[in-house]
Amino acid sequence: METDETLTNRQGHPITNNQHIRTVGNRGPSTLENYDFLEKISHFDRERVPERVVHARGAGAHGYFEAYGTAGDEPVSKYTRAKLFQEKGKRTPVFVRFSTVTHGISSPETLRDPRGFAVKFYTEDGNYDLVGNNTPVFFIRDAIKFPDFIHTQKRHPVTHLKNPDAVWDFWSLSPESLHQVTILMSDRGIPATYRHMHGFGSHTFKWVNAEGEGVWIKYHFKTEQGIKNLTEEVGTKIAGENPDYHTQDLYEAIEKGDFPAWKLYVQIMPLEDADTYRFDPFDVTKVWSQKDYPLIEVGRMVLNRNPENYFAEVEQATFSPGTLVPGIEPSPDKMLQGRLFAYADAHRYRVGANHNSLPINRPKADVHNYQRDGQMRFDSNGGGSVYYEPNSLGGPQESPENKTTAYPVSGSADSTSYDHNDHYTQAGDLYRLLSEEERTRLVSNIVGSMKQVTKDEIKLRQIQHFYKADPEYGTRVAEGLGLSVPQEV
Repeated sequence: METDETLTNRQGHPITNNQHIRTVGNRGPSTLENYDFLEKISHFDRERVPERVVHARGAGAHGYFEAYGTAGDEPVSKYTRAKLFQEKGKRTPVFVRFSTVTHGISSPETLRDPRGFAVKFYTEDGNYDLVGNNTPVFFIRDAIKFPDFIHTQKRHPVTHLKNPDAVWDFWSLSPESLHQVTILMSDRGIPATYRHMHGFGSHTFKWVNAEGEGVWIKYHFKTEQGIKNLTEEVGTKIAGENPDYHTQDLYEAIEKGDFPAWKLYVQIMPLEDADTYRFDPFDVTKVWSQKDYPLIEVGRMVLNRNPENYFAEVEQATFSPGTLVPGIEPSPDKMLQGRLFAYADAHRYRVGANHNSLPINRPKADVHNYQRDGQMRFDSNGGGSVYYEPNSLGGPQESPENKTTAYPVSGSADSTSYDHNDHYTQAGDLYRLLSEEERTRLVSNIVGSMKQVTKDEIKLRQIQHFYKADPEYGTRVAEGLGLSVPQEV
């Protein structure tokens, strides 16, 4: 549908690009002059009071991460100086929060949805948050599209009902979503429990060793309980009988001593490979082939203690992918670049400026800074210690030895897309990996969801994407909807 209206920001200024954040060159960092993005994401972070905008429904547990001290045949110190990975047998306390992503705090836990998989490591260098999902990819690859994507998953502003037209309209106009849509609509879309699913850091991160040498890495938590999923029918049945099914399962398993565990693996890519790999390694809608970059085991995580109070620990726990420790740094991933700001900003709004002082979020390491006051400041507020820097009064000083590594950037500051736009190969490869029974359930789930869409143009546009991934994939969805595959595929 055409319109004569011009998209503007809250001040009425025209928006020139609502698809890509502004970065220094195609792979450079985002700039603070991203005014339209900062306004958009800041408003989005404050749209829900008081529950989380996303990941509202969750459960959590305490445990530990045990390092192996090696990465394959090499000492892990070859790749990173992060202390939690260095010593064989070293145990670092963790708190893990699992969640559904798009549904509200009172929603049933067995609805089809990605699952959040957030790990807080309480290291001697301060907290390290690994904030991922149970899928290795995501629906979009640029953070400026995130508020719009989540809007489609929420309720219609007039009917206050779920809106399948919005969901599939957005996906059909965002072909980069196809890989994650295929995962979501497959058996993996409804995990049987939080214990029976993998976890992923999803984004690419940078590991840096003591000499300042870096590699790109991806994180994979592999469940030791095995993968188990629910069918659409079973998930719906449980939703009506026990909407708290996943929370109850996790709690009861830990209470009876059946402690869930995951092995942590990483994929390691030399820095120079990023310029020649067949997919952009910073595109979160893509995976790295494990044939090219094998999984390397680096440790094991065990959950062995339930929270003493749900609100104080699970609900008030805050995670941010920007909470990093020396030896671990972000990548130019455009989605990650936006999350570095958005998550902490949302916590400052939802929990307060001093959320990091709450017991569940407080580091085990000593904290010394010049931040004072703010809502809910419940400790000594720094007492009478010096409250500015630089000072000559013995206040805490910077530690240049822990600075992040420099890296070259080039190009004009502009709103640019990724250079690679193959959104179909990996989704098609995934489809072809499925058994016939799994393909049948995938198509059935898609057809059941898309039948609720009222506009055929949306259905046909999405069918084209399925067909481009694999002709059989698109044809079976089209047949299930009583439509023909469009000719302009």
